[in-house]
Amino acid sequence: MAKHPNADTPTSLPSREDVVSFITHAQGKVSKREIAHHFNIKGSDRIWLKQILKDLEIEGVVDRRGKTVHKAGQLPPVVMADITKRDRDGELIAVPTEWDEEEHGSIPTIVIVAPRKPRPGMPVAGVGDRALLRVDPLRPGDIHRYSGRVTKIIAKKQAQVLGIFRGLPEGGGRLIPVDKKSRDQELQIRPGDEGEAQDGDLIAVSIVKHGRFGLPTAKVKERLGSVKSEKAVSLIAIFAHNIPNEFPKAVLDEATAAKPATLEGREDWRTLPLVTIDPPDAKDHDDAVHAVPDDDPNNSGGFIVTVAIADVSAYVRPGSAMDGQAQERGNSVYFPDRVVPMLPERISNDLCSLRPREDRPALAVRMVIGPDGRKIRHSFHRVMMRSAEKLSYSQAQAAIDGRPDEVTTPIYETILKPLWAAYELVKKARDIREPLFLDLPERKIVLKDDGTVDRVFVPERLEAHKLIEEFMILANVAAAEALEQASSDLIYRVHDEPSLEKMRSLSEVLASIGLKIPGQGPIRPELFNRILRSVEGSEHQLFINEVVLRSQSQAEYSAENYGHFGLNLKRYAHFTSPIRRYADLIVHRALVSALKFGRDGLPESTTRAELIEISAKISAAERRAMAAERETIDRLIAHFLADRIGATFNGQISGVSKAGLFIKLSETGADGFVPAATIGNDYYRYDETTHSMRGEDTGETYRLGDKVEVKLVEAAPVAGALRFELLTKGRFTGKTGGGGRKGGKRPARRAKAAEASARSPTRVKVKRRGRA
Repeated sequence: MAKHPNADTPTSLPSREDVVSFITHAQGKVSKREIAHHFNIKGSDRIWLKQILKDLEIEGVVDRRGKTVHKAGQLPPVVMADITKRDRDGELIAVPTEWDEEEHGSIPTIVIVAPRKPRPGMPVAGVGDRALLRVDPLRPGDIHRYSGRVTKIIAKKQAQVLGIFRGLPEGGGRLIPVDKKSRDQELQIRPGDEGEAQDGDLIAVSIVKHGRFGLPTAKVKERLGSVKSEKAVSLIAIFAHNIPNEFPKAVLDEATAAKPATLEGREDWRTLPLVTIDPPDAKDHDDAVHAVPDDDPNNSGGFIVTVAIADVSAYVRPGSAMDGQAQERGNSVYFPDRVVPMLPERISNDLCSLRPREDRPALAVRMVIGPDGRKIRHSFHRVMMRSAEKLSYSQAQAAIDGRPDEVTTPIYETILKPLWAAYELVKKARDIREPLFLDLPERKIVLKDDGTVDRVFVPERLEAHKLIEEFMILANVAAAEALEQASSDLIYRVHDEPSLEKMRSLSEVLASIGLKIPGQGPIRPELFNRILRSVEGSEHQLFINEVVLRSQSQAEYSAENYGHFGLNLKRYAHFTSPIRRYADLIVHRALVSALKFGRDGLPESTTRAELIEISAKISAAERRAMAAERETIDRLIAHFLADRIGATFNGQISGVSKAGLFIKLSETGADGFVPAATIGNDYYRYDETTHSMRGEDTGETYRLGDKVEVKLVEAAPVAGALRFELLTKGRFTGKTGGGGRKGGKRPARRAKAAEASARSPTRVKVKRRGRA
C-alpha cells in the first residue's frame, strides 16, 4: 500500500513495482489513461502517476513513445521484423528491423508461430522475408524473448543477387555482392554461366544451388553495365534495398485503361487562377495555390488561402492492382539520375499532374487566415480545376524581387503579390508557434549527360520555398482537424520529442563548447532554437545544427496521434503529396468518405488495426527510401573523388567513436572516416564525456566540431566510403601521463595498428534523421 504524497494516511495508490508490472504484462498499448483506469487512480492522484512515469523514464525502466509507454527494451505489440533463419525444430526466427543495441542491449529474437488451421490467403513467410508481426513476450528463461504472428509480408526474399563480376582466365568467375552485409559471401559462376559479363561489371545473378561445401553457385541473369558508370550507382541502392522499380503488367494495364475524371460530383473551380510552384525539372505537379484578401469586414486584413491537391483517389481505387503496388512502394524514391515513382507515369505525370490550362480533378481546402496569421476556419471541396500557370521557385522569387519575366508579368499583381502578402501573415503565426528551426544546407548533385558527376552545390533557400512549405503545413493541419471532427480514423504524421537519453548526450556535447541546456521545464522546440541562436554566425553553427538534428526522434506515420514535436503542432497529417506518398492517399480517401464526396473513399470495412499495419509498412518504406537515396549520394561522391586520391580538403569532425573520427567535408558535404590507428604520433583514447580523442602521452585532443584539414587516402565507390588521413594538429591540453612529448615518434603498437588499418580500411557511416 502506497502513501499519498500529500497525506499522512495510506491510500490505494499502487507501488512503482505494480505500475512497472502492469506496463510489462498488459496486452496492447499502455498509456497513462490505461494505467489510471486499471488502478482506479482519479483526480489529483493523476499528478502523482505522471511523476512516477517520468521518474521511471529518467531511470531507464520504461520507454515512452508519444503517449504510450512500455518497459525499456521491450518490443511494441506490432513490429517490423526480418526473418533470418530456421532453428533446429524448423521454426522461423525473426529479429526486429530496428533495434538500438547500445540503448536496449542484445537484439531479441522472435519465434514465428504458425496458425494451426491456415486460412486461404494468409501470408506465408520464409527465411529472408521482411514481415509485420504481432508479438507477445514469452516467459523468462525461454530461448526466445517473443513469439510472433505474421500479419503481412512486407518484402519477399530477393530472387536475385546484385554484385561485381570478377572474371577468371579459364572462364566463369566470382560475384562480389554489393550488399555490405554479404560482402564476404562470394558466389561462384561456372564457365558458360557468365553470359556477356566482363570483369568489373555490375550484374544480377540467380542462385542455382547451395551445396553443403564450397561456394554457392550462381548464373548471370542480367548485365547492368560497368560499375565505373555513375548510372549503375542508383541501381545498386534500388536492388540492395529491395525497392520495386518495375510495375507489374496488371498495374500498367490499369493505368493505361484509366479515363480522365469528369465534372460529375465536383465543384467547377476552373476559373480560379491557381498556380503550381515547383523545382524547374519537376514532371509531376500535385499541389497548386491561390490567395486573395478576405472581403469579410469581420476579418479585415485577413486572407483566403486555397490549396488544391491532385485527386489521386479518383484513379487509384482501394483493392486495385495500382493500390497494392502503391502501398508496397510506400513513396516515390528520388535519385540524381532517376525517379522510382510510386505510381505509373500515366497517373503521376499525366492524369493527376496539375498541368497548366488542362482540366484536372483535385481535392481542395479553402482556409480563412486572420490578420495575425492564424487559421480561423477551413472547408474542403472536391473540384475540377485548371492551373493558370506553372512556375519554378526561382521564377516566382525573381518576380517578387522585381525581376518578372514574360510568364510572371501578367500574373504579378493578381496572383503573386496576394500569395506573398498571405505568406507574410502566415509567417507571423509560425514565428509565434516557434517550430524547430534547423539550418542545414541540403547539397544537390548535378550529373552530366553521360551520368558522371558534374558538380555538387547547395541550392539557395528561397522565400518561395518557404511559402509553399507553410501553405502545405496549413493544409495538412486542416486535413487532420477535419477528420478528427468527423470522428474518422486516419494516419497521422507524428514526431516524438527527444528521449531523455538523447537529451543527456546533447548536454554533454554542448558542455564541451561551454553551452548549457536548462535543467528543468518541458522539452519544447523553442529550447533548441535558443541553443541554435546562441551559435549563429560562430564556427560551431553548422556543427551544432547537425548535433541538434541527431538528438531528434525520427518522424513516422501512425494511427495514434502524439503530435509533431518539430513543427510544434498537436495534430498533423500528410495530405499534400498523394502522387508520391501513400499516406496522403489514405488521408484523401478518408476525407472523401467522411465528407461524403463520392464512392472512392476508404472502404467501410477499414479497421484501425489495418491503419496501424499500413502506418508501420509505409514508415519502413520511407526509411528504406531515405537510406537508398543517402547511400547513392555517398557512392556518387566517392566516384567523384576517386581520381583525387592524395588531395587535401577542409572539413569538420562530425562524430567521434572508439574506432576513430568521422569527417564531413566542407566542399561537398561528404562523410569520411579517419581510423584511430592513423591519428597523430600518440596512442589516442576515446573520451565519451567530451566526445573527443585524447593522446595518452601528449594530451593532444581532437574534439567533436573541430575544423580540420584531411588528405584523401582511399575512395571506395561501390561501398560509398572515403578514408582520410588527418593533417591538422589537435588541441594540446597537457600530458596525461607516460612522459611523451609533442611531435614524438609513433609508438610501435600504433605503427602496427596503422599498417593493419591501411590494409583493411574501416568503413563506417553516420546515421541521419528522417523528414518532417
